Amino acid sequence: MKKLAGMILLLCVLTASAYAADDYQPQRRKPAQELSLAIHKEDSGDVPSASVALEGKPKAVSREGVEYLEKLRKGTPFGTVDFNLEGLRAGMGTRNEPNIQGVRLIRSKIGDIPCEWVLAPGADPDLRLLYLHGGGWVSGSGGNYLPLAADISLAARCAVLLPDYRLAPEHPFPAGLEDCIAAHDWLIANGPSGPGPAKATFIAGDSAGGNLTLATLLALRDRKRTLPAGGIALSAATDFTLASESLKNVHDPIISARTMPEFRDRYLEKTDPRNPLASPVFGDYRGIPPLLIQVGEHEMLRDDSVRVAEKAVSDGIPVKLEVWPGMVHVFQIRGLPESREAIEHIAEFMHTRIPR
Repeated sequence: MKKLAGMILLLCVLTASAYAADDYQPQRRKPAQELSLAIHKEDSGDVPSASVALEGKPKAVSREGVEYLEKLRKGTPFGTVDFNLEGLRAGMGTRNEPNIQGVRLIRSKIGDIPCEWVLAPGADPDLRLLYLHGGGWVSGSGGNYLPLAADISLAARCAVLLPDYRLAPEHPFPAGLEDCIAAHDWLIANGPSGPGPAKATFIAGDSAGGNLTLATLLALRDRKRTLPAGGIALSAATDFTLASESLKNVHDPIISARTMPEFRDRYLEKTDPRNPLASPVFGDYRGIPPLLIQVGEHEMLRDDSVRVAEKAVSDGIPVKLEVWPGMVHVFQIRGLPESREAIEHIAEFMHTRIPR
């Protein structure tokens, strides 16, 4: 297989920058230093990496972002000492009510899959986003993500569906993925008020949900199912071979890199970690809709996002990759100025992809 040669990825990391390789109009806001992406192919190996050239000056991190990072660094990342699955499930399973006045929450079921619609005031029920929660494939719930779903619903004026897909180890790969595929199939023809065609659909998710977002896109394409207008991956885990350099050289204040083998073993069991539906960095992205990928500078999974973006670009797919300076894992939920700006970027991405 072909290899994408990386010449100065470390320089990109140290300057905490973002690059975009896309066919969109220039964005009004730049989350970080703008980079141009140069991709070269070689015959040896099959693991992608980046070659980038720096342009302009990095954007400063907000005061709130700096203070938040300093506060986090005084704590201990999850999984540093031990892997407490019970505690993780208790925390990620907590229901968080949105604080947007007038938001509507509508519970539903897709077969045996519990799910919940989130509609902020002014949201179009026919513009539908399937949001796949994080939690390491072993924890998490839609109820935990209601505030983020409401923020996206308000910004993008869309209806957001949160499914409670099956979790490992009780339901290992590909059970949760199959639920996500079924949820998007259902979303096309069903809205918050009942049966009715969608104007457009999108799939988004964070962390494990970012992994499932990309895997769902690949599976929908392979099965010749209706594809969404775009995919949005936040802080996605994309490589269960654990080859990304950031797993070794980034101190993640949220979660320890030691958790990745724990998640992998519970989710995959005996599945080959190079299976593209488990590790989307190894996928063939031809025929996939455009992607928006957001990730923070201070994430153990940062390079998982960079590498999958490069792979998709090499396959001819429009990709907008944003590496946010000073930000941590799933920073969109942290209530920072960067969190709000990133959500605005999600809304902009969606509205550029709605069929006219």
